[in-house]
Amino acid sequence: MQATVLLVEDDMAQREMLSYNLEAAGYNVVTSDNGEDALILVDENDPDLIIMDWMMPRLSGLETCRRLKSNQKTRNIPILMLSARSEEVDRVRGLETGADDYVVKPYAVAELMARVKAHLRRMRAATSGHQIEYLDITLDPVSYKVTRNGADIKLGPTEYKLLVTLIETPSRVWTRDSLLDRVWGREIFVDTRTVDVHIGRLRKALCQHGGDDPIRTVRGAGYSLG
Repeated sequence: MQATVLLVEDDMAQREMLSYNLEAAGYNVVTSDNGEDALILVDENDPDLIIMDWMMPRLSGLETCRRLKSNQKTRNIPILMLSARSEEVDRVRGLETGADDYVVKPYAVAELMARVKAHLRRMRAATSGHQIEYLDITLDPVSYKVTRNGADIKLGPTEYKLLVTLIETPSRVWTRDSLLDRVWGREIFVDTRTVDVHIGRLRKALCQHGGDDPIRTVRGAGYSLG
């Protein structure tokens, strides 16, 4: 089935170039030049992935992303943020807002297309029950089995949910509050330090047979995989 990509970019030349490449790769492409229209198009087209520029008129990509990720119906749609802002603080801010990936302009089209393909592949795996892989880690959502380099990894229920969240969007930085909402739920009161404890347990489990720690701590922000 043909995947639908919503492309939100106010620069006409960039929009036409990306649209051409996405269609050539076999995707159904829907375009918008502003965030307000993008929110309407999401409801109308149910895209599999969104590529969105940060700086746009009427509603910024950052605010559009925040609204989509706070909506239960659209929070799981991968969002790839495009921006000329290359500082780490801007990258962290974009990912903290909910973007699943962040690409700095100018970018290589081949790299962007590879990222699009990777995000769509992970989404299909997560929704179809197929195995999800990241480097040497494999997660089977049907059997709840996790392996690393072929060795079984024993995880508690909470550590498993944390890994599922991280592995679905390995480029995204998850804040402690967003992990609390995703893993524990908003109705349950848990101190943010609890996240650190369970991340520590997940790290220990993933490294029990050797290998580098795959979980990255982003100072002042949260955690990501890779």
